[in-house]
Amino acid sequence: MPTIEIILRKGENVEKALRRLKKRLDRESVLQDAKMKKCYEKPSEKKRRKAKIAKFTNYLRSRRDKE
Repeated sequence: MPTIEIILRKGENVEKALRRLKKRLDRESVLQDAKMKKCYEKPSEKKRRKAKIAKFTNYLRSRRDKE
């Protein structure tokens, strides 16, 4: 797993650096992966979750195409 580094800029406070770190973790979906691997997910649940995500993305695509 690649490490994520946030280097403090000159004169930057810690809160701002933490905000940048959180945004980067969110963009790379590190926290979501950790939550998903925290406990076992049955294959049927995984299939259901992926179908739900696909249905939602198709809905968004169809809305965008209509406009």
